[in-house]
Amino acid sequence: MPESTQPGPMDRILFGDNQFFGVNHMSEEKARAQAMRFQDTAAVIDVLNDAYAEGIRTFMCTTHERIAEVCEHVRAHPGKYREFKFYPCMPYAHKYANAAAELGVLGAIRSFLPQENALGALLKGGMSLARKDLEGLATLLVDAEMKMFAGLSTPIVFLQNVAVDFLLGLGFDEAFRIFADCVRERYQAEAGFITMNAPRLLARLEKVGIANPIICTNINKIGFRMCGGIPAYEELIASGRCRLIAMSVFASGALAPKEALEYICRQPRIESIVFGASSRRNIAQTCGLIQQLSAA
Repeated sequence: MPESTQPGPMDRILFGDNQFFGVNHMSEEKARAQAMRFQDTAAVIDVLNDAYAEGIRTFMCTTHERIAEVCEHVRAHPGKYREFKFYPCMPYAHKYANAAAELGVLGAIRSFLPQENALGALLKGGMSLARKDLEGLATLLVDAEMKMFAGLSTPIVFLQNVAVDFLLGLGFDEAFRIFADCVRERYQAEAGFITMNAPRLLARLEKVGIANPIICTNINKIGFRMCGGIPAYEELIASGRCRLIAMSVFASGALAPKEALEYICRQPRIESIVFGASSRRNIAQTCGLIQQLSAA
């Protein structure tokens, strides 16, 4: 189980992992090229070393199976990565989608859980919606996802937007409370939530008693993938009712770095900025701009 980590202030700059797994929302060609480049985990570690050398100490990553290899490397070199933190983001949707296609929904869930568990009979007989059953299932799934981070610092654990926005659509707000309680009680971590609709999510989180939540969401000058529109987001930012992490700040390359970051850094209540890059030059440029514009 990961070490106990008391939640604290988030770093201003976080490093993401989209580039490592062929995710690019504007260019399939670029996505394929990145996926080919990072087939070898050593290439991923080289870029993380570049980010660390530029002063980045937090890696916000999915629970892709290859992240387990990164975790192994960090555990094997504790002196080198003394200040390194992981922000796990779960579930990794493709992993579950592939398993569901092959094994069915309940079969997929079983495949990611320990062989012997208290919910074995539940899964064999069909899933109940009783809260205690859902809490037990959530705990087992979170434990399965967190296993790769054993012994590492994980002060915030995120629920991915594929799950958050699905739950928003269902109106199943209590699931957010269950997730938050689970990561706090089992990992002494804060829950974070990734979404494409931050204004709606904040209202739902407050409804189930999650005050001042950590929300990671698209924030950029042109409203790229910002459900509800820029005015709603600017009102949310100004309200100070949540701790915001801005992602997709460059709108997948539609904005020049300085133009994009000038807009983000003018918003005084955005606590952190997450970005991905695949060269030390681009990492250094982005870090330098954020530091310069944040101090202005």
